[in-house]
Amino acid sequence: MSDAEVAPQKQKGFEDQPALKRNLGMISLTFMGVGSIIGSGWLFGAYNASMIAGPAALFSWLIGGVMILAIGLCFAELGPMFPVSGGVVRYPHLTWGSLASFALGFVMWIAAAATPAIEVEAVLTYATKFAPFTEAVTSASGTTAHVLTPMGIGVGIVLMAVFTALNFFGVKLFARINDGLVWWKLAMIVLVVVVFLFCALTTTKMGTPANFTSHGFAPKGFAAVLTAVATAGIVFAYTGFRQPIELAGESKNPKRNIPLAIILSIAICALIYAGLQVAFTIGVPTDLLNEAGSWAGLKFEDDFGPLAALSTLAGLSFLAVLLYIDAIISPADTGLIFTGVAARISYALSRNGNAPRVLGTVSKHGVPAASLVFTFVIGCVLLMPFPSWQEMVGFITSGSVISFAAGPLVLAALRRRMPNHGRPFRLPGGDALPLIAFFFANMIVYWAGWETNSKLFIAIVVGFALLGLTYLFGRGADHMSALHAKHGIWAVVWLAGLAAISFFMDAERNAGADPEATPLVFWLAMPVTAVFSVVIFYWAQATMLPQEEVEERVAAFEHEAASAKEE
Repeated sequence: MSDAEVAPQKQKGFEDQPALKRNLGMISLTFMGVGSIIGSGWLFGAYNASMIAGPAALFSWLIGGVMILAIGLCFAELGPMFPVSGGVVRYPHLTWGSLASFALGFVMWIAAAATPAIEVEAVLTYATKFAPFTEAVTSASGTTAHVLTPMGIGVGIVLMAVFTALNFFGVKLFARINDGLVWWKLAMIVLVVVVFLFCALTTTKMGTPANFTSHGFAPKGFAAVLTAVATAGIVFAYTGFRQPIELAGESKNPKRNIPLAIILSIAICALIYAGLQVAFTIGVPTDLLNEAGSWAGLKFEDDFGPLAALSTLAGLSFLAVLLYIDAIISPADTGLIFTGVAARISYALSRNGNAPRVLGTVSKHGVPAASLVFTFVIGCVLLMPFPSWQEMVGFITSGSVISFAAGPLVLAALRRRMPNHGRPFRLPGGDALPLIAFFFANMIVYWAGWETNSKLFIAIVVGFALLGLTYLFGRGADHMSALHAKHGIWAVVWLAGLAAISFFMDAERNAGADPEATPLVFWLAMPVTAVFSVVIFYWAQATMLPQEEVEERVAAFEHEAASAKEE
């Protein structure tokens, strides 16, 4: 093999580039996951889930946690094997080449680039109490969303510029800032849970445990519990688990730290979110719930954050003030993290040979500077079609879980191509867990609904068009890799099939807003998606790159991982 084949750091267009620096220890890596998981999701998730599923939303959080943990465990085996930044995008390149890695990577990049924008929207929604950053808009279905005003869009762009600037100075500074903010976020969410539970059980200003049954435990049935997993911000809240993978190339002792960081971040946050859902459910004042008549009708007047509103109603003015402060800190920290992560995904696409060369360059501070600027521009653009938190959350959820499907698929593929390769962390059970995790990812996309998924699949079509144009006319097109179409066509068929299942079996489209109105359509989607998942899973395994080519790519990854400098 030539040096270009062995070492992406030395391949054409990346000569003499500075290496990424290994500055992240286990605590910092775990806190990257926890800090990303606890963002704006906890500020809105319990309220949104309650409106969709009632008190049974507790199971939505637990089901979502289990599904994401199954996916995360697949990455826990892969991450220590190949600790390179942007791993979620780059792993498919090992086994199927450019077409499949682009299909998964572009979706991942869109979802990650949209996340700073949604976190900014969360900050400005709460801040509307003090200035007109958003305005309430009621849709035809009767739901109300806080949509950014021109002032809100302007301030949002400034906030995203700050995220970008902080990321320019390297991951070490970025990690120090995040470590401190995560301690605040953990303390804040635990404080809310403890205070809500204490007041609900000892005062008359909040609700009681009877809230779990007074208006029905699962008023819209179990279908709503599953729908809430994708649409209430639950899976969106958990998606931060991937940060230890995306930053693997900057981790100290990645063989130990990556699996521990993934498992700990998901487990810690699942317990915290479950506690928050219980506290919110029994914390809603009985009179307010009776006035609403149902969990679906629950509204907080003259306030822009449900948790702060609940604190105000209970006379907990000190907690309301802290929540308004946290409504800036928590989403801003997550936006800061995802700005860096999204830049590393476009960096990874370039290193795969699927994007212009400039996006794969590294600055003297050891960061992908051009990718940071590109991420900032796209984030600003995405504020326009998704001007509210509620509208963007489903889009990001579907995009993220589609890209997460790379983990189970690549794990199964590498077990076939390289069964004897060193694995510091190994999952038991053969194909069972990867196949289940792949099915989980596909089901979450279905639960998001066609209204949300239609925008995502349009973005995917645009992405493939851009890929073609870049190959034909893009500057630095000589840097692009061969497409490996025969090895990656399964990915195109998979995405098209997901779009078809989402469109033809969308219960909300067929029966208003209630999937229980057409239970056959909703529940039939599960076995249909299961069969489809099995077909795609084994098709992907049957069309991998040849053994020799996979081994060459693995050698290149190992060379790149070894070149990163630990500090």
